[in-house]
Amino acid sequence: MENLFDATESCLSACEIKEKLQLTEQTAQAWRDGLLSLESKSAPKLIDEPGCPEKPILVSAGDVPKRRLGSPEGLAALIHAVTHIEFNAINLAWDAVYRFRDLPQQFYSDWVQIAIEEAYHFQLLRQRLNELNSDYGDLPAHNGLWDMAKRTAFDPLVRMALVPRVLEARGLDVTPGIIERLRQAGDDRTIAVLEIILRDEVGHVAIGSHWFKYLCQQRKLDSEQLFRELINQYFTGRICGPFHYEARQRAGFSAAELSALEHLCHTR
Repeated sequence: MENLFDATESCLSACEIKEKLQLTEQTAQAWRDGLLSLESKSAPKLIDEPGCPEKPILVSAGDVPKRRLGSPEGLAALIHAVTHIEFNAINLAWDAVYRFRDLPQQFYSDWVQIAIEEAYHFQLLRQRLNELNSDYGDLPAHNGLWDMAKRTAFDPLVRMALVPRVLEARGLDVTPGIIERLRQAGDDRTIAVLEIILRDEVGHVAIGSHWFKYLCQQRKLDSEQLFRELINQYFTGRICGPFHYEARQRAGFSAAELSALEHLCHTR
């Protein structure tokens, strides 16, 4: 029987978009069908960069061009940026499966499901780009999500705290405002896509919250205190609000954690 980790490595290393999406679907289905084991004789490799297409060209975050949402070019730029986040999120989900071993089976089921949902989001957004006579790769993008994946590759606890609960949770804060601006512009088609993504991302952040707190409990650590310490260590000067309290609470944030985020936001 093939193991899940080798199958996942193939998903991560695939460069062509079509191949990555096909392997994602095939691996998820094989896992659901009980055809992949959790036994592996090889340790996970450090993956400096996952498989990605030649475009978009990757630049620093400050060099990604800014365009106003009120123009067709601005709308395409916004959707392209979110499409790139979702493509990165496919690799991030598979990396969580591949990298972190000896965890409960449900951990792997959760992140396999996230990989499938991120691939679905990517396809919805790419279709919307095509409707606007654009495509993924037409504009430059940045690699901030994967950079944090590399920085947290040494510990699933740190990964769960910082990628789902900080970087991905930011989408819970900003997406409702984007939807409102699109509603004012009468763009119901893009709104429909973003509402699906927002709904699913609450669940993804909730999964990150669950496994962060699970690992804290296993190690007899105070999850709220550790969350504050990790933010201070990794995100100096980079925490900003406003925060979507209701969505974050549904995604597993405690009142104390939300208060700590507000405090960090106002003291930096």
